[in-house]
Order: sequence, then C-alpha cells, then structure tokens
Amino acid sequence: MNNQYIRREVFCCETCDELKSFWEKEISKQTCYRELEEYRQGRSALRKLREEWRQRLEKRLQMLDNPGEEKQAQPAD
Repeated sequence: MNNQYIRREVFCCETCDELKSFWEKEISKQTCYRELEEYRQGRSALRKLREEWRQRLEKRLQMLDNPGEEKQAQPAD
C-alpha cells in the first residue's frame, strides 16, 4: 500500500508547538513526495511517445481526409 494513504495516529501532545511542528513536518514530507513524483514523470519518455503518436495519427487522418493533396505535394522522380 502506498505510504501516503496510511492513516497516521496523533497522540496527545503537551503543547501546540509540538502539534504544529508535527503537521509542518508532515506537510513538508508530502511536498517532497509530490515534487519527486513530478520530477519522475517529467523524465519519463511516455510524454514524448504520446506526442509522437499524436502527430502520426494527425498526419494519417489528414492523409485519409485529403488523399489527392499528398500525391500532388510529392514531385515525380
């Protein structure tokens, strides 16, 4: 199970400062996890592959919609 979904039990703290520091640490941990995940996704090749496939599909759809244009655009050898 993913660590971010684990329920945290907070025991009674003596002062508000302890409680505040506890939650500040938890928030900073979550921020760090989020930044690491965004960095990991940014390095992933999946975004690049999706963009390449989207461009291929657009070209194919254009070719299917206008078959005469593709033949006219290519010069005869």
